[in-house]
Amino acid sequence: MTVALQQLVDRNDLDLIRQWLDTHPPHEIADALARLDGVAAGVPFRLLDKDRALLVFEELAPVDQQVILLGLRDQAFRDLVEAMAPDDRARMLTEAPAKVAGRVLAGLSPRERQMTAELLGYPPGSVGQIMTPETVALPRQVTAAEALDVIRRKGTDAETVYVLPVVDPGRCLVGVVELRDLVLSSANAAVADLVDTEVPRVRATDPAEDAARLMRETNLLALPVIDSEDRLVGLLTIDDAMEIIEAADTEDVARQAGTAPWPGHYMAVSVWRLARSRAPWLLLLIVASVLTVNVLQVFETTLAQVTALALFIPLLVGTGGNAGAQATTSAVRALALGELRGSDLPRLIWREARVGLLLGSLLALVGLVVGAVVVDAQIALVVGISLVLICAWAAAVGATMPLLAKRLRIDPAVVSAPMVTTLVDATGLIIYFTVAYLVLAL
Repeated sequence: MTVALQQLVDRNDLDLIRQWLDTHPPHEIADALARLDGVAAGVPFRLLDKDRALLVFEELAPVDQQVILLGLRDQAFRDLVEAMAPDDRARMLTEAPAKVAGRVLAGLSPRERQMTAELLGYPPGSVGQIMTPETVALPRQVTAAEALDVIRRKGTDAETVYVLPVVDPGRCLVGVVELRDLVLSSANAAVADLVDTEVPRVRATDPAEDAARLMRETNLLALPVIDSEDRLVGLLTIDDAMEIIEAADTEDVARQAGTAPWPGHYMAVSVWRLARSRAPWLLLLIVASVLTVNVLQVFETTLAQVTALALFIPLLVGTGGNAGAQATTSAVRALALGELRGSDLPRLIWREARVGLLLGSLLALVGLVVGAVVVDAQIALVVGISLVLICAWAAAVGATMPLLAKRLRIDPAVVSAPMVTTLVDATGLIIYFTVAYLVLAL
């Protein structure tokens, strides 16, 4: 599919490009455009009709939206940014260069410019920058029939009408009512009797990721957003919440793999950009690996006396690193889902240490057999004991580091699996040679 579009763009066959665009849905077109470079992506995009172009544009990541905008003429540029939802526009502008942001704001109508500026005025990463201010707020004192009339008059300008906030005369949030309840209720039913006053709500300055995960936990289609005086300022909708979680999870996966996240489509990112995102972490890890070299130097005499110990170093450090990486990944996920708190640290250490002991005991059986077959019973015993201790230590350290990072206000995902593996390698060798010294009486 995407390869075909690339070929059509390379041949500049406009008729076949139009046919391709007519036979693919907006999300597939957006994916294909994201794979092309900026100049090439502009060719098929300009062939889309106005309404379809907006649907495709909204499917693109902010960095790809900027590329498309830079290739449009002034009138097409203004029409496109004017038609965007305010929250989508604000999200794009938070990542746009000042030149692009200035051009976008200058091309907006006064109403759209004001809404966008208000969203951009909230702290970076806050739910205020992601929410939609275009809502239909129902007065608490109206009936169901009157509420439906309000929805018919104002609903075309709102991003969603399935969940409707209910406010008092001072626009303070009372709760929400679902469209389904209004439609199925009698015309004279009071909205005050239908409203859910226990619905969760968040402040506009709260972190967007926390709000999105709250929506997932509570199965909400829209989450009311209020200001410091409890007045309604917008709604966080489910589609925006899903994008927030996807972006956060993508960043966490990248950091856990020992690389920096990059904007835009993976296939459109340059080789230089990918290398640049990975190089700092590799440099950091190679410096950290010097610890392993130093440990080997310290125990050089032990190795010289029993050279067979060297045969099992890859097995032990590899197993310890894997055990630590498993625990780290589990802890980062639990933190992201709110299943792990700072007060859980002692319990977490004890829990993971026991998990490591069980796993180490299982692996030690294999180590005993391998050691006895390859060398002798004494070396096998050293390997077995070391596996138990290293796995327990690796699991405890791997699970603890993300929680400690969060306490220090560091992104837990920064404590990547490669970083934990490198640390466990060095400390695992210390455990191994210490056990060898005690068992073999060197």
